[in-house]
Amino acid sequence: MSSRVLIPANPKLLRLAGLVLCVGVLIACSAMAWAQGYANPHLLVEPAWLAEHLDDPNIRIVDVRGDALYLRGHIPGAVSLDGTQAINDPNSEIAGHLLGPEEFEKVIRGLGINDDTIVVVYDQSSSNAAARLFYALEYYGHKDKVRILNGGLAAWTAEERPLESGRRDVAPGSFTARPNPELQADAEYVKAQIGKEGVVILDVRSEGEYLGTDVRAAQGGHIPGATHLEWTVAVEDGSVQRFKPAEELWQIFGAAGVSPDAEIIPYCQTNVRASHTYFVLRLLGFEKIRPYEASWAEWGNRDDVPIVAGREI
Repeated sequence: MSSRVLIPANPKLLRLAGLVLCVGVLIACSAMAWAQGYANPHLLVEPAWLAEHLDDPNIRIVDVRGDALYLRGHIPGAVSLDGTQAINDPNSEIAGHLLGPEEFEKVIRGLGINDDTIVVVYDQSSSNAAARLFYALEYYGHKDKVRILNGGLAAWTAEERPLESGRRDVAPGSFTARPNPELQADAEYVKAQIGKEGVVILDVRSEGEYLGTDVRAAQGGHIPGATHLEWTVAVEDGSVQRFKPAEELWQIFGAAGVSPDAEIIPYCQTNVRASHTYFVLRLLGFEKIRPYEASWAEWGNRDDVPIVAGREI
């Protein structure tokens, strides 16, 4: 015959256990909320929404496909930014580097954008070029005032919505460029973060570029410890490349170890593809994202930074 000894419950321990349980429930509920949708859904608009706001005086629609395509046909009221090269610094030693504040300000004012203007950007479909302008505007202080058209012009025309041709002229705006250094990393900052806990250096280039078999600088390979996740995993296949549902994106980034608790440093060749990943992470609600602006166009051409070719063991 066995006997049991009953130990009186400690009220303090019971209260602590209850608190731990409550915190666990809150965390689980937050995870479920994330899984149910985008944390920042206002950053992504659908054609139906844009169609209802074409005449809104506080909205500026920007077509970034390039002037030639823009002139053939664009969303009514849209102005043209002649491709992502229009916001690149032609005098920089690093290919594709973003314009400085004064020059960027001039370009954006030329699009008729003010400090309070809601900007809706689109490209043909993947939103790669659109995301470059999205990032640039947020870096220069227009945070939470930029939207991307989901699926781009392809989504708009798939719904048989109207186009207009020719150029839409607008009065200059009064946009003010206010750089936010917390939204941009340089090589020295990246080098200092290698191997640090709580930091994910995220290589969003192709697998060939990451491994060093596709070389687009003096050296091929990747930053030591970088996680590889190609930017294209965030959009659907087909002629209309919409962003994948939040649930699927969380699974993709989670499986790669990209956590919202970490600081994420995305990079590619010239921070165009990395800007796309920046947008996706913003859409999901990540708060610590610091793209490496010069990316591999700088890192791969320096001889004083570490580079790994092939897969890391």
